[in-house]
Amino acid sequence: MAVNLLDYDAAGMLALMAEFGEKPFRGKQLLKWVHQHGESDFAAMTDIAKTFREKLHAGACVKAPAMLAEQVASDGTHKWLLDVGVGNGVETVFIPEDDRGTLCISSQVGCALECTFCSTARQGFNRNLSTGEIIGQLWWANRRLSNETARIGEVTNADSRIVSNVVLMGMGEPLANYDNVVRALRLMLDDNAYGLSRRRVTLSTSGLVPAMDRLRDDCPVALAVSLHASNDRIRDEIVPINRKYPIKELLAACNRYLDKAPRDFVTFEYIMLEGVNDQPEHARELLDIARQVSCKFNLIPFNPFPNSGYNRSSRDAILRFRDVLADGGNVVTVRKTRGDDIDAACGQLAGQVKDKTRRVARLSESQQVVFHKRGHES
Repeated sequence: MAVNLLDYDAAGMLALMAEFGEKPFRGKQLLKWVHQHGESDFAAMTDIAKTFREKLHAGACVKAPAMLAEQVASDGTHKWLLDVGVGNGVETVFIPEDDRGTLCISSQVGCALECTFCSTARQGFNRNLSTGEIIGQLWWANRRLSNETARIGEVTNADSRIVSNVVLMGMGEPLANYDNVVRALRLMLDDNAYGLSRRRVTLSTSGLVPAMDRLRDDCPVALAVSLHASNDRIRDEIVPINRKYPIKELLAACNRYLDKAPRDFVTFEYIMLEGVNDQPEHARELLDIARQVSCKFNLIPFNPFPNSGYNRSSRDAILRFRDVLADGGNVVTVRKTRGDDIDAACGQLAGQVKDKTRRVARLSESQQVVFHKRGHES
């Protein structure tokens, strides 16, 4: 079976060259052709010896997930549903801005962490994505967006990047797919591949403490933590992993991570749920958290999806919450909702998931019990 070159970081490529009986520098050549040039046709790799190209034709390929569907929002946000086989699809989102282009990448087919406000979690979980399927989203988006730019005749600077920032904030918990995610991160940072700055690659985690410690030592990038609550009582309910790694342990892991992080702060993501976590007393509890960890807060208006059970906090409530944090000396942003008209906003990604966890069935059963009880009560 042909090996997919998208699965190999620099170390893996070096080992693969030995298997092919080739010199180590061939690995760097391949990384540049595949990732910098976005090339999948070995015949086009003109500075590689013909005999080696013949070996590659016989035993290798460059295969990214294929597009199943594409949507473009009114604000220019792109969302792609990409095929990862056996009826499964993951969603990838590109957000264009004046000073950057951010690609939001998925790391799993579904998610097993069951955060209650997240559309992805409602789909259940199927499997981890391979390194090639993770980095393949960046490879594919670069090709797609470059072709689109060329088609409409836009002129860009020679050294500009269409995708300048990558965030692992799509479907799945990145640190639950640790090895494949780290290989993909190394490719994003590799000067022979994408050459992105560590500050321009952000990994978002719900708080898998042991894996945060591993990432600090293996491949530290900018860190965002899905906090979403100011105390353990609320976080236990809406972010269930908190029952295993409560806030005190999470904050300690954040401080350890900052020893090697490319930024001197952690971004705490905080989704604003009406009547759940959006009161001034919750903001005041966050002030205590901010005294323990160098951080900034990113407040995220909840993006609704069918049968979520939650409402978005009012704009006035969000601004009052922001002001409490800002008056306490913290950096606070309110995330601008992008792509919500195509369900591409934060928390809305769902894709196509053949659930192996029975989460969808269990949710359906629990809803039927609730409806049954309500019927008796009425």
